[in-house]
Amino acid sequence: MTEPIRIANCSGFYGDRLTALREQLEGGEVDVVTGDYLAELTMLILGMDTMRDAELGYARTFLQQLEDTLGTALERGVRIVSNAGGLNPAGLATKVRELADRLGLDVRVAHVEGDDLRPRDLFEGALTANAYLGAFGIASALTRGADVVVTGRVTDASVVVGPAIAHHGWTPKDYDQLAGAVVAGHVIECGAQATGGNFSGFRDLFRAGAPMEVPLGFPIAEVAADGSSVITKHQGTGGAVTIDTVTAQLLYEIQSTRYLNPDVTTRLDSVALREVGPDRVELSGITGAPPPERLKVAVNTLGGYRNQLEFVVTGLDIDAKADWLRAQLDGRFSAAEVTWTQTAARVGDADTEEGASALLRCIGKDPEPGPLGKPFTGPAVELALASYPGFTMTSQPQKPSPYGVYRPEYVDRSVVQHTVVHADGTREVIADPTEFVEQVAPGELDDDLGRRPSPYPAPADSITRRMPLGTFVHARSGDKGGNANLGLWVKHDGSPKYEARVQWLAKLMSPRKVRELVPEARELDVDVYLLPNLGAVNVVIHGLLGEGVAASTRFDPQAKGLGEWVRSRIVHIQDDLV
Repeated sequence: MTEPIRIANCSGFYGDRLTALREQLEGGEVDVVTGDYLAELTMLILGMDTMRDAELGYARTFLQQLEDTLGTALERGVRIVSNAGGLNPAGLATKVRELADRLGLDVRVAHVEGDDLRPRDLFEGALTANAYLGAFGIASALTRGADVVVTGRVTDASVVVGPAIAHHGWTPKDYDQLAGAVVAGHVIECGAQATGGNFSGFRDLFRAGAPMEVPLGFPIAEVAADGSSVITKHQGTGGAVTIDTVTAQLLYEIQSTRYLNPDVTTRLDSVALREVGPDRVELSGITGAPPPERLKVAVNTLGGYRNQLEFVVTGLDIDAKADWLRAQLDGRFSAAEVTWTQTAARVGDADTEEGASALLRCIGKDPEPGPLGKPFTGPAVELALASYPGFTMTSQPQKPSPYGVYRPEYVDRSVVQHTVVHADGTREVIADPTEFVEQVAPGELDDDLGRRPSPYPAPADSITRRMPLGTFVHARSGDKGGNANLGLWVKHDGSPKYEARVQWLAKLMSPRKVRELVPEARELDVDVYLLPNLGAVNVVIHGLLGEGVAASTRFDPQAKGLGEWVRSRIVHIQDDLV
């Protein structure tokens, strides 16, 4: 049996810490360093790049990271796998070769393509249309000796699954092993989110001795031949790897208990976590099934143009002042859509002017830029001396900017030709799987809202307290297109009340309760899925983010703060659980 492969991550998004690649190479022994640069919004950004210059379309910061680390990687025998190719993996591969030539290095560079469906003209008006590819193309490139592999839109986990396949020799039907690697890849794909970043229990990390001033370390997955793994980080780096930090990332931007990937369907309700040492958490027991028959496609279209006005309203009579301004401006705009939002001011005798102020935002959207130029900003500027007392805007009027609309689509695998261009220039088409998972049939879920029957008995009557949900519940939230994902789980603090708290959380979080805690969701479809192994529930709020992050007018368009808001909401907690 082969030894575990040590796969490190150095990027969770386009714009992540540039020094992370060097830190992972020099911080300790690793076999592969991976980088995830692509998100739904990133594909839109890269699409707009190609409108200006067809030679672009890749994450240019990846080349900056390689500039002073490529030689180190070669010396240490560390492979680099990245999806930074975006819309132009061939172009990025060429740039990496040019960089290697300038540095006097002999580097074998391969790339994976076939995800870009724009040439097929399947989706009208698409700026980008990319199928999510799996990991076997990456695995083949590594098996054929590539030092660097760059890809287009593979799934985030695939940059980890591919090296594990190549190292352990897994076949397309090793579903449990593939599923285990998918989970490991999902945990480390977002970089420092697995080591304490965006973690609702950050104060617990610092109480336990994690230094607040040291940058968070990036994660490493030690993936074993059976698909189990240990999540860790280099010694001496900031943050921590705990069951809770790993759970936080496990619940990030997932949907149901089935996690569909191009190579395997992973059962997230089979994941078991165990702390096996300081900054070492084991993932085991993971089971998989054949992959889905169709591939998901991320489609971005240009939705039109948008502009924003932001007013500061201070002191007394804030609502009356806002009402007057709106009355003066409503009807003056010609934009197709105008949305107003208002933040709350601190109640009482604020000791700073900022604390006594609220922000009133007006967002306009239109298919054309014209109605969002002077016709939108001019009426507001004209009121500078003719509206509410203390009239102030946070910035000078801006020009309208284009925005995109994201939507998921699905295509038969026969439409996509998953292709590897090896370091020697030869091309290889990756064969499709021969078995597929059955589609979820209507009625498989407990009801139309997707809540499965609870495995827990109904709680007995008891005295309750009104307290924040976050008293012993952690959260992690994010966006999946226009849907918001919210993971909630009971913190692992050694309390003997843990199991009882898990039962309470599972009973509490019905779709009706979600709508109560998130009033914006009262007219929306809500799914709630139980993950007992993780002491967790996962919530999907359909349509909360409208047409996706780039088009959303919501205060928090990516739902990044949704979990922290829900944790602050007051609920009735059984007295014996506190």
